[in-house]
Amino acid sequence: FASYYGDHMVLQKEPAGAVVWGYGEPGATVTVVLSEDSGLIVMKKTVRVKGPSGTWTTVLDPMDRGGPYALTAGQGSENVTLRDIYFGDVWLCSGQSNMAMTVLQIANASRELADAARYPYVRVFAVAPARSDVELEDLERIDLPWSIPTAENLGHGNFTYFSAVCWLLGRYLYEALGYPVGLVEAAWGGTPIEAWSSRRALRACGLPEDAGSPALASGISPHRHLSGPQTPSVLWNAMIHPLLNMTLWGVAWYQGEANTFLHTDLYNCTFPTLIADWRRAFHAGSAGQTQLLLPFGFVQLSTYRRQSPDDSFARLRWHQTADVGVVPNARMPGTFMAVAMDLCDERSPYGSIHPRDKQNVAYRLQLGARAVAYGEKDLVFQGPYPTQAILEVTRDLLNLTYSQKLVCRQRDTRAFEVCCSTPCGWLPAPVVAVGSRSVTLALAGCGTLVLALRYAWAEWPCEYQSCALYNTRGLPAPPFL
Repeated sequence: FASYYGDHMVLQKEPAGAVVWGYGEPGATVTVVLSEDSGLIVMKKTVRVKGPSGTWTTVLDPMDRGGPYALTAGQGSENVTLRDIYFGDVWLCSGQSNMAMTVLQIANASRELADAARYPYVRVFAVAPARSDVELEDLERIDLPWSIPTAENLGHGNFTYFSAVCWLLGRYLYEALGYPVGLVEAAWGGTPIEAWSSRRALRACGLPEDAGSPALASGISPHRHLSGPQTPSVLWNAMIHPLLNMTLWGVAWYQGEANTFLHTDLYNCTFPTLIADWRRAFHAGSAGQTQLLLPFGFVQLSTYRRQSPDDSFARLRWHQTADVGVVPNARMPGTFMAVAMDLCDERSPYGSIHPRDKQNVAYRLQLGARAVAYGEKDLVFQGPYPTQAILEVTRDLLNLTYSQKLVCRQRDTRAFEVCCSTPCGWLPAPVVAVGSRSVTLALAGCGTLVLALRYAWAEWPCEYQSCALYNTRGLPAPPFL
């Protein structure tokens, strides 16, 4: 079997068929048998080993959720058996250090680690950090083979394994679904999106794709969170390409901090392109078993420096939605987003760029997953967003209508800003009234000319945004321009 198969794994359940592949003698016949614990054979597949690669691939018949099963691959008198296998939904979790933060590092870590034993049907697997200048067919190294969760393998040091966001997402989904969930982590701190993108994806956004041109010259930023490989495609090649044969149900992504220093304003191309490219690649690699519109969830950037004048975090948050403000949208169908700018954590021992509240992040992600990946109807999974803006010229007011009922936790003067001139000089637009679904802003000195409006446009919007707008379910309004 390929290196990422093993005892305790979860394979994708119906309606898809799980892809199984491995190595053998070129030209030989491999027999793959799925059987119940009792020894009863559920299905048998025979497949020829291809030369010169020495690989074989087969697609199992779609299986209902559950287990345990044994999976045996045999060639002649040799065979390998994997045990305690379940069928459920398989999610891939990828990104940089906020995805790599382990359960050991988050708020209430000891309780979360102690709880691990209650979820034996949420299985975990972690790809080891690796880079390659060419696309690899199999993983070079594994940090955590398929495992039943324990306090040790969920909290194995800092920024190693297992991802807290991934674990909590899987746990919340298991609680909602009631059947096994498989989680595959492939994350590396301090890495830009270019390193996770294939060469064809970079080409589509006009970026250099040769491995000899680092995306970011070393030394530009002293920040620890820019510590990972910057070279285009090296993580796609080593950590994602080897997984393409897996049948997946969804992807969770938490990345972007590194791109506040690099190609920030190209992210509205590189991110939608990465999503589309991964979808095509996983669909093709799994012989069409991974759906073409693979559900893709992501975390919008949290916060970094209090009172920073830099707006690169705000621009990156906007570009994460392909400059629309909410997802799913026409450029990013089948996606969902967890807003995190209100979860700032200035006292985090891992630096304020690494907030410890990953429970809210994962909870918001799983709401989006249930709505988008599982089609749960009437589930509120995102915060309120303005649908209309009407100018009251005579009173110097701007009335915003929102998509949902509003809760304004505390009014403040700087959450909203207006632009009244070219080029933009942004002025505060104080909130003068909040209705059930409306916000009224004062436009001091703007007159009749309001060219643009923005909300929560800052690296650290939490403090002046304690007037954050929320809906009645506690989901924050996302920033907009």
